[in-house]
Amino acid sequence: MDNVWDCIIVGGGSAGLSAELYAAGRRELAAYPSVEKRTGEVVHAERVDDLFVLEQGDDRREGARRVLLATGMEYRPPPLPGLAPLWGRSVFHCPFCHGWEVREQPLAALARGERAVHAALMLRGWSDDIVLLTDGPADLEKLDRDRLTGAGVTIDERPVAELLGRDGELTAIVFADGGRLERRGLLVATTLHQRSRPAEQLGAGFADPSPLAVDGVRVDPLCRTTTPGVFAAGDVSTQVPQVAAAIAAGSLAATAVVQSLLAEDVGLPFPSWSARVDA
Repeated sequence: MDNVWDCIIVGGGSAGLSAELYAAGRRELAAYPSVEKRTGEVVHAERVDDLFVLEQGDDRREGARRVLLATGMEYRPPPLPGLAPLWGRSVFHCPFCHGWEVREQPLAALARGERAVHAALMLRGWSDDIVLLTDGPADLEKLDRDRLTGAGVTIDERPVAELLGRDGELTAIVFADGGRLERRGLLVATTLHQRSRPAEQLGAGFADPSPLAVDGVRVDPLCRTTTPGVFAAGDVSTQVPQVAAAIAAGSLAATAVVQSLLAEDVGLPFPSWSARVDA
């Protein structure tokens, strides 16, 4: 190993940088001689005696007394032709993040089952012209159909074949039967997944799958995972992925990491890991 650190933070997003956004945070970190920023990927992580050993893609290995996972998660939208260049703009996963930009325009929600009802009715808060696309026969109870109809939502059960766009903005949805539906925004029901394996490799437990996240890391109110010495913050462990929440979690995790180290070094009172309460 090249070094032994008090803590290695895996991830450099809003939680990993605690209270700073990317560029500003990295500039501020440069002022601390005890902090070193690395660019690369952690390809393997394991516990070796009293240390966590993290191996990077360039074969360097670093040891640490604590690990803070802030790697975020990734969305995996359906492999629909035409979606990729529109993703994150007029085709999106969250009405709270993108709804205002497409307000009062013709919109659609692409989802099935219970998520279909939720997605379409949520989107209704930004426009009164909403079409629910079920991409095939809709598995909806009569009560759900009545709710959608009562809210003015149209249900279209035709299989979706392609998305069309111009200058990076959605213009129309093409169906397998050749029909087209002009829309200016599309909410796609997607699920968060872990984007890397350190949490799994270090034995951290995962929360039960939810419609939003398949495998969020389970943490207690102090951002502690089920593996002693391993913390997690930000989207990697949340059910509501937002920048503000990730920043707050990063700050909380940082204070908990420091207190856990001081508890070990000088006896600072700090809840034992065995007493952790799962979130």
